[in-house]
Amino acid sequence: MKIARNIVLVPLIMLFVSCQAKVKDKPLTENQLTEKTILSAEVLQKYDTAYFASGCFWCVEAVFESVKGVKEVVSGYSGGKEQNPTYEQVAYGRTGHAEAVEIFYDSKIISFEELVQVFFGSHDPTTYNRQGPDRGAQYRSIAFFKNNSEEKAIRNYIEALEKEMLYDAPIVTQVVAFEKFWKAEEYHQDFERNNPNQSYVRAVSVPRLNRFKANFKSFLKEDSH
Repeated sequence: MKIARNIVLVPLIMLFVSCQAKVKDKPLTENQLTEKTILSAEVLQKYDTAYFASGCFWCVEAVFESVKGVKEVVSGYSGGKEQNPTYEQVAYGRTGHAEAVEIFYDSKIISFEELVQVFFGSHDPTTYNRQGPDRGAQYRSIAFFKNNSEEKAIRNYIEALEKEMLYDAPIVTQVVAFEKFWKAEEYHQDFERNNPNQSYVRAVSVPRLNRFKANFKSFLKEDSH
Protein backbone atom coordinates (compact mmCIF):
# COMPACT_ATOMS: atom_id res chain seq x y z
CA MET A 1 0.00 0.00 0.00
CA LYS A 2 1.38 3.38 -0.96
CA ILE A 3 1.51 5.78 1.96
CA ALA A 4 0.59 9.40 1.43
CA ARG A 5 3.61 11.25 2.82
CA ASN A 6 2.12 14.74 2.65
CA ILE A 7 0.00 14.42 5.74
CA VAL A 8 -2.12 17.48 6.39
CA LEU A 9 -1.98 18.61 10.01
CA VAL A 10 -4.67 21.03 11.10
CA PRO A 11 -3.25 24.02 13.00
CA LEU A 12 -4.92 25.74 15.92
CA ILE A 13 -6.73 28.43 13.93
CA MET A 14 -8.65 31.22 15.61
CA LEU A 15 -9.79 29.51 18.80
CA PHE A 16 -12.75 31.88 19.07
CA VAL A 17 -14.18 30.47 15.85
CA SER A 18 -15.68 27.00 16.10
CA CYS A 19 -18.08 24.67 14.34
CA GLN A 20 -20.65 25.54 17.02
CA ALA A 21 -20.76 29.15 15.87
CA LYS A 22 -24.24 30.29 14.95
CA VAL A 23 -24.91 31.03 11.29
CA LYS A 24 -25.28 34.80 11.42
CA ASP A 25 -23.99 35.66 7.98
CA LYS A 26 -26.43 36.68 5.29
CA PRO A 27 -27.60 33.50 3.50
CA LEU A 28 -27.03 33.12 -0.21
CA THR A 29 -29.89 33.43 -2.61
CA GLU A 30 -30.89 30.43 -4.71
CA ASN A 31 -29.08 31.85 -7.74
CA GLN A 32 -25.86 32.30 -5.75
CA LEU A 33 -25.59 28.71 -4.58
CA THR A 34 -22.96 26.57 -6.25
CA GLU A 35 -24.62 24.15 -8.63
CA LYS A 36 -24.55 20.51 -7.60
CA THR A 37 -26.12 17.45 -9.14
CA ILE A 38 -28.61 15.93 -6.70
CA LEU A 39 -28.85 12.15 -6.85
CA SER A 40 -31.99 10.35 -5.73
CA ALA A 41 -31.96 7.83 -2.89
CA GLU A 42 -32.66 5.11 -5.45
CA VAL A 43 -29.55 6.01 -7.44
CA LEU A 44 -27.37 6.32 -4.32
CA GLN A 45 -28.29 2.78 -3.28
CA LYS A 46 -26.21 1.52 -6.21
CA TYR A 47 -23.01 2.82 -4.63
CA ASP A 48 -20.85 1.64 -1.73
CA THR A 49 -20.79 3.57 1.54
CA ALA A 50 -18.09 4.58 4.00
CA TYR A 51 -18.27 6.45 7.29
CA PHE A 52 -15.72 8.71 8.96
CA ALA A 53 -15.52 11.37 11.68
CA SER A 54 -12.67 13.87 11.88
CA GLY A 55 -13.87 17.13 13.35
CA CYS A 56 -16.58 19.50 12.18
CA PHE A 57 -18.65 17.78 9.52
CA TRP A 58 -18.82 20.99 7.49
CA CYS A 59 -15.10 20.53 6.83
CA VAL A 60 -15.13 16.77 6.38
CA GLU A 61 -18.04 16.86 3.94
CA ALA A 62 -16.28 19.48 1.80
CA VAL A 63 -13.08 17.41 1.63
CA PHE A 64 -14.75 14.17 0.54
CA GLU A 65 -17.05 16.01 -1.90
CA SER A 66 -13.90 17.05 -3.78
CA VAL A 67 -12.68 13.46 -4.25
CA LYS A 68 -13.15 11.66 -7.56
CA GLY A 69 -15.46 8.68 -7.39
CA VAL A 70 -17.41 10.16 -4.49
CA LYS A 71 -21.03 10.65 -5.56
CA GLU A 72 -22.53 12.18 -2.43
CA VAL A 73 -21.53 13.06 1.12
CA VAL A 74 -24.07 13.47 3.91
CA SER A 75 -23.35 15.19 7.22
CA GLY A 76 -24.69 13.52 10.34
CA TYR A 77 -23.97 11.81 13.62
CA SER A 78 -22.59 8.39 14.53
CA GLY A 79 -20.61 6.54 17.17
CA GLY A 80 -23.11 6.84 20.02
CA LYS A 81 -26.19 5.00 21.23
CA GLU A 82 -28.73 7.82 21.41
CA GLN A 83 -31.65 7.70 18.99
CA ASN A 84 -32.45 10.64 16.71
CA PRO A 85 -29.79 13.02 18.06
CA THR A 86 -30.03 16.72 17.30
CA TYR A 87 -27.20 19.11 16.45
CA GLU A 88 -27.64 20.95 19.75
CA GLN A 89 -27.39 17.71 21.74
CA VAL A 90 -24.30 16.52 19.88
CA ALA A 91 -22.57 19.91 19.75
CA TYR A 92 -22.81 20.38 23.50
CA GLY A 93 -21.65 16.86 24.34
CA ARG A 94 -25.02 15.52 25.44
CA THR A 95 -24.67 12.32 23.43
CA GLY A 96 -21.96 9.77 22.63
CA HIS A 97 -22.12 10.65 18.96
CA ALA A 98 -19.47 12.37 16.87
CA GLU A 99 -20.09 14.63 13.91
CA ALA A 100 -19.62 12.21 11.01
CA VAL A 101 -20.15 11.84 7.28
CA GLU A 102 -21.77 9.18 5.14
CA ILE A 103 -19.95 8.78 1.83
CA PHE A 104 -21.49 7.24 -1.27
CA TYR A 105 -18.73 6.23 -3.67
CA ASP A 106 -18.11 4.31 -6.88
CA SER A 107 -15.66 1.55 -5.98
CA LYS A 108 -14.73 1.24 -9.66
CA ILE A 109 -13.20 4.72 -9.45
CA ILE A 110 -11.95 4.93 -5.88
CA SER A 111 -11.36 2.17 -3.35
CA PHE A 112 -12.13 2.06 0.35
CA GLU A 113 -8.38 1.96 0.99
CA GLU A 114 -7.98 5.24 -0.89
CA LEU A 115 -10.81 6.81 1.11
CA VAL A 116 -8.90 5.81 4.24
CA GLN A 117 -5.90 7.70 2.85
CA VAL A 118 -8.12 10.74 2.27
CA PHE A 119 -9.43 10.47 5.82
CA PHE A 120 -6.01 10.38 7.45
CA GLY A 121 -4.52 12.88 5.02
CA SER A 122 -7.16 15.53 5.66
CA HIS A 123 -6.99 15.86 9.46
CA ASP A 124 -4.70 15.42 12.45
CA PRO A 125 -5.34 11.92 13.90
CA THR A 126 -3.14 12.59 16.94
CA THR A 127 -5.33 15.14 18.75
CA TYR A 128 -7.62 13.53 21.31
CA ASN A 129 -11.22 14.81 21.23
CA ARG A 130 -10.11 17.80 19.22
CA GLN A 131 -9.65 18.99 15.66
CA GLY A 132 -8.27 22.45 15.08
CA PRO A 133 -10.34 24.96 17.07
CA ASP A 134 -13.06 22.42 17.86
CA ARG A 135 -12.86 20.63 21.21
CA GLY A 136 -14.99 17.83 22.62
CA ALA A 137 -15.71 14.14 22.07
CA GLN A 138 -18.13 15.07 19.28
CA TYR A 139 -15.05 16.07 17.22
CA ARG A 140 -13.02 12.90 17.84
CA SER A 141 -11.34 11.00 15.03
CA ILE A 142 -13.17 7.79 14.07
CA ALA A 143 -12.76 5.40 11.15
CA PHE A 144 -15.85 3.17 10.96
CA PHE A 145 -15.80 -0.28 9.38
CA LYS A 146 -18.70 -2.42 8.14
CA ASN A 147 -16.80 -5.69 7.67
CA ASN A 148 -13.51 -7.44 8.38
CA SER A 149 -11.96 -6.27 5.13
CA GLU A 150 -12.56 -2.60 5.94
CA GLU A 151 -11.30 -3.02 9.49
CA LYS A 152 -8.11 -4.65 8.20
CA ALA A 153 -7.59 -1.84 5.67
CA ILE A 154 -7.90 0.81 8.39
CA ARG A 155 -5.64 -0.95 10.90
CA ASN A 156 -3.03 -1.75 8.24
CA TYR A 157 -2.90 1.90 7.21
CA ILE A 158 -2.53 3.08 10.80
CA GLU A 159 0.26 0.54 11.29
CA ALA A 160 1.99 1.79 8.15
CA LEU A 161 1.68 5.44 9.24
CA GLU A 162 3.15 4.61 12.63
CA LYS A 163 5.97 2.65 11.04
CA GLU A 164 6.82 5.66 8.88
CA MET A 165 6.86 7.82 12.05
CA LEU A 166 5.11 10.68 10.29
CA TYR A 167 3.72 12.12 13.52
CA ASP A 168 5.29 13.46 16.70
CA ALA A 169 2.46 11.98 18.77
CA PRO A 170 0.53 8.67 18.80
CA ILE A 171 -2.46 8.22 16.49
CA VAL A 172 -5.62 8.31 18.61
CA THR A 173 -8.15 7.55 15.86
CA GLN A 174 -10.82 5.13 17.03
CA VAL A 175 -11.47 2.12 14.78
CA VAL A 176 -15.14 1.35 15.39
CA ALA A 177 -17.67 -1.12 13.98
CA PHE A 178 -20.36 0.89 12.18
CA GLU A 179 -23.84 0.65 13.68
CA LYS A 180 -26.06 3.57 12.71
CA PHE A 181 -25.80 6.90 10.94
CA TRP A 182 -28.22 9.71 11.71
CA LYS A 183 -28.54 12.41 9.06
CA ALA A 184 -28.04 15.92 10.39
CA GLU A 185 -30.49 18.76 9.97
CA GLU A 186 -30.92 19.92 6.38
CA TYR A 187 -29.15 23.25 6.82
CA HIS A 188 -25.91 21.38 7.60
CA GLN A 189 -25.87 19.62 4.23
CA ASP A 190 -23.37 21.14 1.76
CA PHE A 191 -22.77 23.84 4.36
CA GLU A 192 -19.36 24.93 3.12
CA ARG A 193 -20.57 25.07 -0.48
CA ASN A 194 -23.71 27.03 0.36
CA ASN A 195 -22.21 29.38 2.96
CA PRO A 196 -18.80 30.51 1.63
CA ASN A 197 -18.95 33.78 3.58
CA GLN A 198 -19.73 32.25 6.98
CA SER A 199 -16.95 33.05 9.47
CA TYR A 200 -16.03 29.46 10.40
CA VAL A 201 -16.07 28.39 6.76
CA ARG A 202 -13.68 31.20 5.80
CA ALA A 203 -11.36 30.67 8.76
CA VAL A 204 -11.30 26.88 9.04
CA SER A 205 -13.23 24.90 6.41
CA VAL A 206 -11.78 26.51 3.28
CA PRO A 207 -8.15 26.49 4.48
CA ARG A 208 -8.51 22.83 5.50
CA LEU A 209 -9.98 21.95 2.11
CA ASN A 210 -7.25 23.86 0.28
CA ARG A 211 -4.49 22.10 2.24
CA PHE A 212 -5.98 18.75 1.31
CA LYS A 213 -6.33 19.70 -2.36
CA ALA A 214 -2.73 20.89 -2.52
CA ASN A 215 -1.43 17.57 -1.19
CA PHE A 216 -3.80 15.14 -2.92
CA LYS A 217 -4.16 16.53 -6.43
CA SER A 218 -4.43 13.08 -8.00
CA PHE A 219 -7.53 12.35 -5.88
CA LEU A 220 -9.52 15.41 -6.98
CA LYS A 221 -12.49 15.68 -9.29
CA GLU A 222 -11.90 17.83 -12.36
CA ASP A 223 -14.70 20.18 -11.32
CA SER A 224 -13.74 20.34 -7.67
CA HIS A 225 -14.72 23.79 -6.36
